[in-house]
Amino acid sequence: MKKLLSASHLKKFAVILALSTFLTACSPESMSAQIQTVESLATEVTVTNLHTSTETQAPLVRGERTIQFSGYEWIVRDQGSDLSGPGPNLWDGSNVWVDESGSLHLELSHAKDGWHSSEVTMTQRLGFGRYQFQVIGPIGQLDPNIVLGLFNYPTEDVGPDGTNEIDIEFAHWGNPAAPIGNFTVWPVQDGVTNTSVSFPVELNGTYTTHRFTWESQQIFFQSLHGHTDGNENEFANWLYQPEEPSAHISQQPMPIHINLWLFQGQPPTNGSEVEVIIHNFSFTPIK
Repeated sequence: MKKLLSASHLKKFAVILALSTFLTACSPESMSAQIQTVESLATEVTVTNLHTSTETQAPLVRGERTIQFSGYEWIVRDQGSDLSGPGPNLWDGSNVWVDESGSLHLELSHAKDGWHSSEVTMTQRLGFGRYQFQVIGPIGQLDPNIVLGLFNYPTEDVGPDGTNEIDIEFAHWGNPAAPIGNFTVWPVQDGVTNTSVSFPVELNGTYTTHRFTWESQQIFFQSLHGHTDGNENEFANWLYQPEEPSAHISQQPMPIHINLWLFQGQPPTNGSEVEVIIHNFSFTPIK
């Protein structure tokens, strides 16, 4: 029968074994392998968490702020949990952003507290001239409760709501049978009926151009297929020439608004979120 090791011998053996393991782990070859393993893991984690495209990622920013788009400064509307017109709607600043190419994104999104709309307002006031919006999106197929607005709007010193405004809007106003395209001019004085024309929109794709040329005596509206500065591929137009221009056409500069919202605050009938992109806005003054 073999003689068993004493307790003191066992302790010495354990110490020698531990020291040997430590020295092996600390050798240059072993340390290099460990460093390479850590670097490899870090690289994998970094790559996994990178966004593939900043154009498809909306910044989760709440609160009113300003952005730069098409050479102008714009205020992003955000009123928290407070409902307000038009609609009324909840206005969410995180539904608005400008991508790397300079295009403006507007979203209509759904959250726990309901549907959230989007709007931007130019900080500068513009007067007589040509206003042009190049849009990306299937605007002819918007849900009956969704409104896309491209328009100017009076500040308090110019006039109250329902006056002075010049609108290009795509909306069925809750009625699927109604034409979705709308050109509208609001009078200078409150209490006078506005003037509007509607038209169907059947697109060849998702790129469209919309404009109005505002002069003191008349306003000329156009909608065209594609992104263009010319008049080719026009699918709608309207020349507004009232008998009393000073009573029916605003004569004062106003800021531009762009918004995406819900008519009467009603949710989309199809329950789907929507995004519309404004590729470019341009203004050419009339001298």
